[in-house]
Amino acid sequence: MGEMAGLQLGVIGALFLSVASSVSIVICNKALMSNLGFPFATTLTSWHLMVTYCTLHVAKRFNFFENKPIDMKTVMLFGILNGVSIGFLNLSLGFNSIGFYQMTKLAIIPFTVLLETLFLNKQFSQKIKFSLFLLLVGVGIASVTDLQLNLLGSILSLLAIVTTCVGQILTNTIQKRLNVSSTQLLYQSAPFQAAILFVSGPLMDQYLTNQNVFAFKYSPLVLEFIILSCLIAVSVNFSTFLVIGKTSPVTYQVLGHLKTCLVLGFGYTLLHDPFTERNIIGILIAILGMVLYSYFCTHENKKKQLGDLSQGISQIKDRESAPLLVGKSIGQDKDSHEVKKSAKNSLV
Repeated sequence: MGEMAGLQLGVIGALFLSVASSVSIVICNKALMSNLGFPFATTLTSWHLMVTYCTLHVAKRFNFFENKPIDMKTVMLFGILNGVSIGFLNLSLGFNSIGFYQMTKLAIIPFTVLLETLFLNKQFSQKIKFSLFLLLVGVGIASVTDLQLNLLGSILSLLAIVTTCVGQILTNTIQKRLNVSSTQLLYQSAPFQAAILFVSGPLMDQYLTNQNVFAFKYSPLVLEFIILSCLIAVSVNFSTFLVIGKTSPVTYQVLGHLKTCLVLGFGYTLLHDPFTERNIIGILIAILGMVLYSYFCTHENKKKQLGDLSQGISQIKDRESAPLLVGKSIGQDKDSHEVKKSAKNSLV
Protein backbone atom coordinates (compact mmCIF):
# COMPACT_ATOMS: atom_id res chain seq x y z
CA MET A 1 0.00 0.00 0.00
CA GLY A 2 2.85 2.36 0.81
CA GLU A 3 4.46 1.67 -2.56
CA MET A 4 1.12 2.34 -4.30
CA ALA A 5 0.69 5.66 -2.44
CA GLY A 6 4.24 6.66 -3.40
CA LEU A 7 3.51 5.85 -7.05
CA GLN A 8 0.35 7.99 -6.99
CA LEU A 9 2.26 10.89 -5.41
CA GLY A 10 4.88 10.55 -8.15
CA VAL A 11 2.21 10.75 -10.85
CA ILE A 12 0.59 13.79 -9.22
CA GLY A 13 3.99 15.48 -8.93
CA ALA A 14 4.76 14.78 -12.60
CA LEU A 15 1.37 16.16 -13.68
CA PHE A 16 1.80 19.30 -11.60
CA LEU A 17 5.34 19.88 -12.89
CA SER A 18 4.14 19.45 -16.48
CA VAL A 19 1.26 21.91 -16.09
CA ALA A 20 3.30 24.54 -14.22
CA SER A 21 6.29 24.43 -16.57
CA SER A 22 4.19 24.33 -19.76
CA VAL A 23 2.00 27.28 -18.78
CA SER A 24 5.13 29.20 -17.74
CA ILE A 25 6.91 28.59 -21.05
CA VAL A 26 3.82 29.55 -23.07
CA ILE A 27 3.61 32.88 -21.23
CA CYS A 28 7.37 33.42 -21.62
CA ASN A 29 7.38 32.56 -25.34
CA LYS A 30 4.31 34.67 -25.97
CA ALA A 31 6.10 37.67 -24.48
CA LEU A 32 9.24 36.82 -26.48
CA MET A 33 7.47 36.41 -29.82
CA SER A 34 4.53 38.82 -29.60
CA ASN A 35 5.98 41.64 -27.53
CA LEU A 36 9.68 41.42 -28.40
CA GLY A 37 9.24 40.33 -32.04
CA PHE A 38 11.29 37.11 -31.96
CA PRO A 39 9.38 34.80 -34.38
CA PHE A 40 11.80 31.87 -34.74
CA ALA A 41 9.86 29.09 -33.00
CA THR A 42 11.57 26.03 -34.52
CA THR A 43 15.09 27.35 -33.96
CA LEU A 44 14.15 28.25 -30.39
CA THR A 45 12.96 24.67 -29.85
CA SER A 46 16.33 23.34 -31.01
CA TRP A 47 18.01 25.57 -28.42
CA HIS A 48 15.59 24.23 -25.79
CA LEU A 49 16.68 20.66 -26.55
CA MET A 50 20.40 21.54 -26.58
CA VAL A 51 20.12 23.16 -23.14
CA THR A 52 18.08 20.17 -21.91
CA TYR A 53 20.78 17.76 -23.06
CA CYS A 54 23.58 19.83 -21.50
CA THR A 55 21.67 20.07 -18.22
CA LEU A 56 21.08 16.31 -18.11
CA HIS A 57 24.75 15.68 -18.99
CA VAL A 58 25.84 17.77 -16.00
CA ALA A 59 23.28 15.96 -13.82
CA LYS A 60 24.70 12.61 -14.95
CA ARG A 61 28.24 13.70 -14.15
CA PHE A 62 27.08 14.53 -10.61
CA ASN A 63 25.39 11.09 -10.40
CA PHE A 64 21.83 12.41 -10.21
CA PHE A 65 20.84 9.56 -12.52
CA GLU A 66 22.52 6.53 -14.04
CA ASN A 67 22.76 6.30 -17.80
CA LYS A 68 21.45 3.04 -19.28
CA PRO A 69 22.60 2.04 -22.77
CA ILE A 70 19.78 1.83 -25.32
CA ASP A 71 20.05 0.46 -28.85
CA MET A 72 21.49 3.33 -30.90
CA LYS A 73 19.24 2.71 -33.89
CA THR A 74 16.13 2.84 -31.67
CA VAL A 75 17.21 6.07 -29.97
CA MET A 76 18.22 7.72 -33.26
CA LEU A 77 14.96 6.92 -35.03
CA PHE A 78 12.95 7.94 -31.96
CA GLY A 79 14.80 11.27 -31.63
CA ILE A 80 14.48 12.06 -35.34
CA LEU A 81 10.77 11.20 -35.29
CA ASN A 82 10.14 13.57 -32.38
CA GLY A 83 12.13 16.32 -34.04
CA VAL A 84 10.20 15.85 -37.30
CA SER A 85 6.86 15.97 -35.44
CA ILE A 86 7.79 19.35 -33.92
CA GLY A 87 8.72 20.63 -37.36
CA PHE A 88 5.42 19.45 -38.87
CA LEU A 89 3.43 21.08 -36.04
CA ASN A 90 5.18 24.40 -36.67
CA LEU A 91 4.66 24.09 -40.43
CA SER A 92 1.00 23.27 -39.82
CA LEU A 93 0.66 26.47 -37.81
CA GLY A 94 2.43 28.41 -40.56
CA PHE A 95 0.28 27.11 -43.44
CA ASN A 96 -3.10 26.98 -41.65
CA SER A 97 -5.33 29.34 -39.75
CA ILE A 98 -5.15 29.35 -35.93
CA GLY A 99 -8.53 27.60 -35.79
CA PHE A 100 -7.46 24.76 -38.08
CA TYR A 101 -4.21 24.37 -36.12
CA GLN A 102 -6.25 23.99 -32.91
CA MET A 103 -8.36 21.35 -34.65
CA THR A 104 -5.13 19.55 -35.57
CA LYS A 105 -4.12 19.43 -31.91
CA LEU A 106 -7.61 18.22 -30.94
CA ALA A 107 -7.36 15.38 -33.47
CA ILE A 108 -4.29 13.94 -31.72
CA ILE A 109 -6.36 12.33 -28.92
CA PRO A 110 -8.81 10.31 -31.08
CA PHE A 111 -5.99 9.30 -33.43
CA THR A 112 -3.89 8.12 -30.47
CA VAL A 113 -6.85 6.11 -29.17
CA LEU A 114 -7.26 4.57 -32.64
CA LEU A 115 -3.57 3.63 -32.95
CA GLU A 116 -3.37 2.12 -29.46
CA THR A 117 -6.56 0.14 -30.07
CA LEU A 118 -5.40 -1.23 -33.44
CA PHE A 119 -1.72 -1.92 -32.79
CA LEU A 120 -1.39 -2.30 -28.99
CA ASN A 121 -4.78 -3.96 -28.31
CA LYS A 122 -5.52 -1.36 -25.64
CA GLN A 123 -9.17 -1.09 -24.62
CA PHE A 124 -10.92 2.21 -23.83
CA SER A 125 -14.27 2.01 -22.06
CA GLN A 126 -17.34 3.90 -23.29
CA LYS A 127 -17.11 6.15 -20.21
CA ILE A 128 -13.53 7.12 -21.04
CA LYS A 129 -14.48 7.82 -24.66
CA PHE A 130 -17.44 9.96 -23.55
CA SER A 131 -15.26 12.03 -21.19
CA LEU A 132 -12.70 12.55 -23.99
CA PHE A 133 -15.50 13.60 -26.34
CA LEU A 134 -16.70 16.20 -23.79
CA LEU A 135 -13.15 17.47 -23.35
CA LEU A 136 -12.59 17.87 -27.10
CA VAL A 137 -15.93 19.63 -27.59
CA GLY A 138 -15.16 22.04 -24.75
CA VAL A 139 -11.66 22.90 -25.96
CA GLY A 140 -13.00 23.24 -29.50
CA ILE A 141 -15.66 25.72 -28.38
CA ALA A 142 -13.14 27.68 -26.32
CA SER A 143 -10.22 27.86 -28.76
CA VAL A 144 -11.33 27.15 -32.35
CA THR A 145 -12.51 30.24 -34.18
CA ASP A 146 -11.91 30.39 -37.93
CA LEU A 147 -11.49 27.26 -40.06
CA GLN A 148 -9.73 27.94 -43.35
CA LEU A 149 -8.79 24.84 -45.33
CA ASN A 150 -6.06 24.41 -47.94
CA LEU A 151 -4.55 21.26 -49.42
CA LEU A 152 -0.91 21.78 -48.36
CA GLY A 153 -1.91 22.86 -44.84
CA SER A 154 -4.17 19.82 -44.49
CA ILE A 155 -1.40 17.43 -45.57
CA LEU A 156 1.05 19.04 -43.13
CA SER A 157 -1.54 18.78 -40.34
CA LEU A 158 -2.11 15.09 -41.06
CA LEU A 159 1.65 14.44 -40.99
CA ALA A 160 1.91 16.39 -37.72
CA ILE A 161 -0.89 14.29 -36.16
CA VAL A 162 0.63 10.96 -37.26
CA THR A 163 4.21 11.74 -36.18
CA THR A 164 3.11 13.27 -32.87
CA CYS A 165 0.89 10.29 -31.97
CA VAL A 166 3.50 7.70 -32.93
CA GLY A 167 6.24 9.63 -31.09
CA GLN A 168 4.23 9.85 -27.87
CA ILE A 169 3.16 6.19 -28.02
CA LEU A 170 6.83 5.21 -28.50
CA THR A 171 7.82 7.43 -25.55
CA ASN A 172 5.58 5.30 -23.34
CA THR A 173 6.36 1.95 -25.01
CA ILE A 174 10.17 2.32 -25.00
CA GLN A 175 10.26 3.24 -21.30
CA LYS A 176 8.15 0.22 -20.31
CA ARG A 177 9.52 -2.44 -22.66
CA LEU A 178 13.19 -1.49 -22.34
CA ASN A 179 12.82 -0.65 -18.64
CA VAL A 180 14.43 2.79 -18.92
CA SER A 181 13.48 5.92 -17.03
CA SER A 182 12.16 9.11 -18.60
CA THR A 183 15.47 10.83 -17.78
CA GLN A 184 17.54 8.13 -19.47
CA LEU A 185 15.41 8.18 -22.63
CA LEU A 186 15.38 11.99 -22.84
CA TYR A 187 19.14 12.20 -22.27
CA GLN A 188 19.92 9.83 -25.14
CA SER A 189 17.31 11.10 -27.63
CA ALA A 190 17.61 14.88 -27.05
CA PRO A 191 20.81 15.29 -29.17
CA PHE A 192 19.11 13.78 -32.23
CA GLN A 193 15.99 15.93 -31.76
CA ALA A 194 18.14 19.04 -31.31
CA ALA A 195 20.34 18.22 -34.32
CA ILE A 196 17.50 17.83 -36.83
CA LEU A 197 15.78 21.01 -35.59
CA PHE A 198 19.06 22.97 -35.43
CA VAL A 199 19.69 22.18 -39.11
CA SER A 200 16.13 22.59 -40.39
CA GLY A 201 14.92 25.26 -37.94
CA PRO A 202 16.58 28.38 -39.41
CA LEU A 203 15.49 27.42 -42.95
CA MET A 204 11.95 26.66 -41.84
CA ASP A 205 11.69 29.85 -39.79
CA GLN A 206 13.03 31.96 -42.66
CA TYR A 207 10.47 30.42 -45.02
CA LEU A 208 7.59 31.05 -42.62
CA THR A 209 8.60 34.53 -41.36
CA ASN A 210 10.78 35.96 -44.19
CA GLN A 211 13.38 36.77 -41.52
CA ASN A 212 16.83 35.36 -40.82
CA VAL A 213 17.46 34.19 -37.26
CA PHE A 214 21.18 34.97 -37.60
CA ALA A 215 20.49 38.53 -38.81
CA PHE A 216 18.10 39.30 -35.95
CA LYS A 217 19.16 42.08 -33.57
CA TYR A 218 19.40 40.47 -30.14
CA SER A 219 18.80 43.06 -27.44
CA PRO A 220 19.71 42.23 -23.82
CA LEU A 221 16.01 41.81 -22.98
CA VAL A 222 15.49 39.35 -25.86
CA LEU A 223 18.53 37.34 -24.72
CA GLU A 224 17.20 37.26 -21.16
CA PHE A 225 13.85 35.89 -22.31
CA ILE A 226 15.57 33.31 -24.58
CA ILE A 227 17.68 32.09 -21.65
CA LEU A 228 14.61 31.98 -19.40
CA SER A 229 12.67 30.06 -22.06
CA CYS A 230 15.51 27.52 -22.43
CA LEU A 231 15.71 26.99 -18.66
CA ILE A 232 11.95 26.44 -18.36
CA ALA A 233 12.14 24.09 -21.37
CA VAL A 234 14.38 21.72 -19.37
CA SER A 235 11.48 21.20 -16.96
CA VAL A 236 8.96 20.97 -19.83
CA ASN A 237 10.91 18.28 -21.71
CA PHE A 238 11.66 16.31 -18.55
CA SER A 239 8.05 16.40 -17.33
CA THR A 240 6.73 15.45 -20.79
CA PHE A 241 8.68 12.18 -20.84
CA LEU A 242 7.90 11.63 -17.15
CA VAL A 243 4.12 12.04 -17.55
CA ILE A 244 3.90 9.87 -20.68
CA GLY A 245 6.02 7.18 -19.02
CA LYS A 246 4.01 7.14 -15.78
CA THR A 247 0.56 7.48 -17.37
CA SER A 248 -0.21 7.25 -21.10
CA PRO A 249 -0.06 9.34 -24.30
CA VAL A 250 -3.83 10.00 -24.06
CA THR A 251 -3.53 11.27 -20.47
CA TYR A 252 -0.68 13.55 -21.56
CA GLN A 253 -2.86 15.01 -24.31
CA VAL A 254 -5.71 15.54 -21.83
CA LEU A 255 -3.22 17.37 -19.64
CA GLY A 256 -2.20 19.44 -22.67
CA HIS A 257 -5.77 20.65 -23.12
CA LEU A 258 -5.91 21.57 -19.43
CA LYS A 259 -2.87 23.74 -20.13
CA THR A 260 -4.75 25.33 -23.06
CA CYS A 261 -7.62 26.28 -20.74
CA LEU A 262 -5.19 27.65 -18.14
CA VAL A 263 -3.32 29.66 -20.78
CA LEU A 264 -6.61 31.16 -21.98
CA GLY A 265 -7.45 32.08 -18.39
CA PHE A 266 -4.00 33.54 -17.68
CA GLY A 267 -4.10 35.42 -20.98
CA TYR A 268 -7.33 37.08 -19.92
CA THR A 269 -6.26 37.91 -16.33
CA LEU A 270 -2.59 38.79 -16.88
CA LEU A 271 -2.31 39.89 -20.51
CA HIS A 272 -5.91 41.22 -20.89
CA ASP A 273 -6.60 39.08 -23.96
CA PRO A 274 -10.21 39.24 -25.24
CA PHE A 275 -12.51 36.75 -23.47
CA THR A 276 -16.08 35.93 -24.43
CA GLU A 277 -18.97 33.85 -23.07
CA ARG A 278 -18.06 31.22 -25.65
CA ASN A 279 -14.58 30.88 -24.12
CA ILE A 280 -16.07 30.49 -20.63
CA ILE A 281 -18.64 27.88 -21.73
CA GLY A 282 -16.00 25.92 -23.65
CA ILE A 283 -13.56 25.92 -20.73
CA LEU A 284 -16.28 24.74 -18.31
CA ILE A 285 -17.27 21.86 -20.64
CA ALA A 286 -13.59 20.95 -21.08
CA ILE A 287 -13.01 20.95 -17.32
CA LEU A 288 -16.07 18.70 -16.86
CA GLY A 289 -14.60 16.29 -19.43
CA MET A 290 -11.22 16.31 -17.63
CA VAL A 291 -12.84 15.66 -14.24
CA LEU A 292 -14.85 12.75 -15.66
CA TYR A 293 -11.77 11.36 -17.43
CA SER A 294 -9.76 11.53 -14.20
CA TYR A 295 -12.57 9.90 -12.20
CA PHE A 296 -13.18 7.09 -14.70
CA CYS A 297 -9.44 6.38 -15.08
CA THR A 298 -8.95 6.27 -11.31
CA HIS A 299 -11.98 4.01 -10.86
CA GLU A 300 -10.88 1.60 -13.61
CA ASN A 301 -7.30 1.51 -12.34
CA LYS A 302 -8.51 0.62 -8.84
CA LYS A 303 -10.64 -2.20 -10.26
CA LYS A 304 -7.66 -3.47 -12.24
CA GLN A 305 -5.38 -3.29 -9.18
CA LEU A 306 -7.93 -5.19 -7.04
CA GLY A 307 -8.23 -7.81 -9.77
CA ASP A 308 -4.44 -8.17 -10.00
CA LEU A 309 -4.22 -8.35 -6.19
CA SER A 310 -6.86 -11.09 -5.91
CA GLN A 311 -5.20 -13.01 -8.75
CA GLY A 312 -1.83 -12.73 -6.99
CA ILE A 313 -3.33 -13.96 -3.71
CA SER A 314 -4.95 -16.97 -5.42
CA GLN A 315 -1.61 -17.82 -7.10
CA ILE A 316 0.16 -17.65 -3.72
CA LYS A 317 -2.47 -19.95 -2.18
CA ASP A 318 -2.05 -22.37 -5.06
CA ARG A 319 1.72 -22.44 -4.57
CA GLU A 320 1.35 -22.97 -0.81
CA SER A 321 -1.13 -25.82 -1.22
CA ALA A 322 0.82 -27.55 -3.99
CA PRO A 323 3.53 -29.17 -1.72
CA LEU A 324 0.81 -30.49 0.62
CA LEU A 325 -0.97 -32.15 -2.27
CA VAL A 326 2.28 -33.61 -3.55
CA GLY A 327 3.19 -34.87 -0.10
CA LYS A 328 -0.26 -36.39 0.32
CA SER A 329 -0.05 -38.21 -3.00
CA ILE A 330 3.41 -39.53 -2.13
CA GLY A 331 2.08 -40.81 1.17
CA GLN A 332 -0.83 -42.48 -0.57
CA ASP A 333 1.50 -44.16 -3.06
CA LYS A 334 3.68 -45.38 -0.20
CA ASP A 335 0.69 -46.83 1.68
CA SER A 336 -0.62 -48.59 -1.40
CA HIS A 337 2.84 -50.03 -2.06
CA GLU A 338 3.02 -51.42 1.46
CA VAL A 339 -0.47 -52.93 1.12
CA LYS A 340 0.52 -54.63 -2.13
CA LYS A 341 3.72 -55.92 -0.54
CA SER A 342 1.87 -57.38 2.45
CA ALA A 343 -0.69 -58.92 0.15
CA LYS A 344 2.07 -60.54 -1.86
CA ASN A 345 3.71 -61.88 1.29
CA SER A 346 0.42 -63.35 2.45
CA LEU A 347 -0.08 -65.09 -0.86
CA VAL A 348 3.36 -66.64 -0.55
